[in-house]
Amino acid sequence: MYVIPPQTLTDSTEDDFELSTVCHRPEGLDKLQEQTKFTKKELQVLYRGFKNECPSGVVNEETFKLIYSQFFPQGDSSMYAHFLFEAFDTNKNGSVSFEDFVMGLSIILRGSINDRLNWAFNLYDLNKDGCITKEEMMDIMKSIYDMMGKYTYPSMQEDAPREHVENFFQKMDRNNDGVVTIEEFIESCQKDENIMQSMQLFDNVI
Repeated sequence: MYVIPPQTLTDSTEDDFELSTVCHRPEGLDKLQEQTKFTKKELQVLYRGFKNECPSGVVNEETFKLIYSQFFPQGDSSMYAHFLFEAFDTNKNGSVSFEDFVMGLSIILRGSINDRLNWAFNLYDLNKDGCITKEEMMDIMKSIYDMMGKYTYPSMQEDAPREHVENFFQKMDRNNDGVVTIEEFIESCQKDENIMQSMQLFDNVI
């Protein structure tokens, strides 16, 4: 752990970086502290790491994939990173700012159970139509297995993602209509201890 220089987010200058694009300046530190569950010190550490990887103050999808691939070199994380990027890109403008990043991270790491479940549902609901289909869940599961790497877990069979999806829908799809709504998702997760533990494992992937 390095010592953080005693300046705030707004004190940092862009002069250190020769950029061809206009830099994005984050919200004031105090405002971000109010909007998230991070302390000022934590926000400073997060910001310096973010600026180190993304000097312009925003990250596009390709850069996001590149950064994420460094954490999972044994597999192909590009598809999962794509889904994750879309979940962080709340403004749907093709870029993730520091504000977007810490708001999402705050929910994932410090949010209430309900907040975390809503965030997870949004991640799984790929077309954002308010329900999760088997096809969407299959895409997510495949991306997770690809990211973890087939050689990391040699006992995993090719049909493992499909079995996971079938188990997911058997527990979640209460009215058996082929889709999982946000209400079904939250109710099922809160009542099933195994699902909650499984969700926590996927949180660690993030």
